Amino acid sequence: MRAIIVYSVLLILGLVGSQFLPGFLSGYEAARPGIQLLTMFCLSFIMIHVGYEFEIDKRNPRKYGWDYVVAATAAGFPWIFCALYFVFVLGPSGAAGSWDVWKESLLASRFAAPTSAGVLFSMLAAGGLSATWVFRKARVLAIFDDFDTVLLMIPLKILIVGFRWQLWVIIIVMIIMLWLAWRYLHAWRLPVSWPWVMLYAAVVTIVSHGIYLASKHLPLVMGGIPFDEVVPIHIEVLLPAFVMGCMLARPPGHNPHVDDARPGHQEGPEDPSEQRISSGVSAVFMILVGLSLPVISLKSGGQHVGWSTIALHVVIVTVISNIGKMFPAFCYRAEAGWRERLAVAVAMFPRGEVGAGVLAISLSYGISGAPLTVAMLSLALNLVFTGLFIVIVKWLIADVRAIPQTE
Repeated sequence: MRAIIVYSVLLILGLVGSQFLPGFLSGYEAARPGIQLLTMFCLSFIMIHVGYEFEIDKRNPRKYGWDYVVAATAAGFPWIFCALYFVFVLGPSGAAGSWDVWKESLLASRFAAPTSAGVLFSMLAAGGLSATWVFRKARVLAIFDDFDTVLLMIPLKILIVGFRWQLWVIIIVMIIMLWLAWRYLHAWRLPVSWPWVMLYAAVVTIVSHGIYLASKHLPLVMGGIPFDEVVPIHIEVLLPAFVMGCMLARPPGHNPHVDDARPGHQEGPEDPSEQRISSGVSAVFMILVGLSLPVISLKSGGQHVGWSTIALHVVIVTVISNIGKMFPAFCYRAEAGWRERLAVAVAMFPRGEVGAGVLAISLSYGISGAPLTVAMLSLALNLVFTGLFIVIVKWLIADVRAIPQTE
C-alpha cells in the first residue's frame, strides 16, 4: 500500500509539473524531447521485465485468440464511446454530418483506448499482486490492448494525411517482432542482471528513436520516393522492449510467478539490489509520465471555456471510457470468479504514456478545441486515480489471490 501511495504522489507531482514548469522555466520546452526519451527508456526497462515473466502455451496458441478479442473490445469500446461523445456533444452544430469532424474525433478519442502497461504493471507489482491470476491475465490483455491501439493508429493516420508507404514499414516491423517473440521465447541466454537490462533498454530506446529521427531525413537518401515528415517511421518502444524480454532465457529454477520477480532472480531469497533498482526506475517513470502531458488549454475556437463546463465533460468522458473497459468482467467465467474478473476490468483502467502519445500525435496534426482539452484532462484524471484503481483491485481479490491459478 505504501508503494502505491508513493507512486500515486509521484504521478500527481509530474502532472502538476507539466502544467506549471513551462511558465517558470524558459528552457523547459527545449527539454521536453529529453524527458520523452527518458520516459521511453524507463518504459523499455519495465516492459523487458514484463516480457521476461511472460508465458505462452505454444502448443495451444488458439486460446490466446479470445484474449486478443477481449483486449480489442477493451481498447475499442472506450474509443467508440468517446468519439461519439466528441461528435454529438462537444462537436459544433451539424458535426455529425462533417467527415472532417469525425476524422479528428476518431483520432483524438483514441487516447482512451490503451491501458498503460508500464503504469499498470508497476502498480500491481508494488501492491504485491504479481503472483495472482489477475496480474497474469491483465498482463496479456494490456499488451494486446496496446498492440491493438498502435495497429489501429495506422488507418487513422491514413484518414488524416492519406496513405504513406512508411506505414507499411511499421506494420512489417511489428509482424517480424511478434514472430521473434514466438520463435525465440526465453531462448536467448544473455545476462539478465539489472545493469544488463538497463543496457538492453537503452539499446531499444536509441534504435527506436534513431529510426524515427532518420526517417525524417529519408528524402535525402531515397531520392524521388515520396515521403511526408508528418508520418515518420516511429516504432514505439513498448513492443520491441516486450519482445526483448520474451527472448531472454531464465536461470534454472526461476519462478516467474513469485511476487516482485525480476530478471536475475532465482527461486529463493530476492536480490535487494534488483528490487531497489526496479522500484527506482518505476518511480522515475511515474514522474516522467506526468511530465509528458501537454499543457492544458481552456480555450476552444478562440473562446475561453469555464472550468465548471470542462470539469463536467471530463468526468463524463472519464466515466464512459472506463465503462468501455469493463467487458473483461463478463468473460473468463470458466477461469475465475466474478470478483477476479471484475478486478481484471478495473485493472485495465489506468492510462498513461501511450494515451499521451496519441494526444501528442493529434496536436501534431493541428487538432485542437474542447474535445482535445477534455481528452487531456480525462487522461490526467485517470492517472491521478491509478492508485485508487489498484486499491480496488486488491480489495476485490483479497480473499482469493492466494489460490493458485493457471492461464
